[in-house]
Order: sequence, then C-alpha cells, then structure tokens
Amino acid sequence: QVQLVESGGGLVQAGGSLRLSCAASGRTFSTKSMGWFRQAPGKEREFVATIKWSDGHTYTANSVKGRFTISRDNAKNTIYLQMNSLKPEDTAVYYCAASTLRVGFSGGDYDSWGQGTQVSVST
Repeated sequence: QVQLVESGGGLVQAGGSLRLSCAASGRTFSTKSMGWFRQAPGKEREFVATIKWSDGHTYTANSVKGRFTISRDNAKNTIYLQMNSLKPEDTAVYYCAASTLRVGFSGGDYDSWGQGTQVSVST
C-alpha cells in the first residue's frame, strides 16, 4: 500500500499560479503511474493529469492543457502539479493518486489516494 500526502493548496486570484506537491511513501516499488484528480462542489471527480512512472510520459486533460504541468522527482518519490493562469472554474479539492495497475484516466484505475488539498480561485 502507498501513502500519499498532498500540500500546496490555497486561495489565489484568477490569473495566478499555484504549485501542488504529493509525497509518496510505503510500498512504492510497484507503482505504474501517479496522477491528479479534482472535485468541485456539486460535481463529479475529474481527471487532471497523470505521469507514467517508467518513462515519465505525461497526459493532461483538455480543460487544463497548456496551463497545468505534472512533473516528478524520483529521488523524493514526489509529484508536482504546476498550475498557471488559474480560473475560477479550477476551484476544487485536488487529490493525488497512485496506481499499481496501469496508466489511467479514471478514478477506478488508481488504488491509492491522498487526503486532498483545497484550491480556491477568486475573481
């Protein structure tokens, strides 16, 4: 089992930037991918970005493409989400996830989850 802890959320004005971190610990040897999801009030959880652990290849959702970047630090077992040009519709709880199963774009593809960190974007 992998333990995940997110940090870096907060309140920011539209157009601003924020950087989220997710530190992984525990049995990380079999991890195939790590990613970010978000859930806004009254909405379903949605995919944001993921990174394939073996080669670092990344995938991002169309809604954040060109604004958000996922990256990793293998030595620290940590992934990041750099968020630029933030919009009010980006307001959500952001969750870090890890998968021992596959590289995926659905919550069901992941088997470990962090506690979430709140991102609020004001106008």
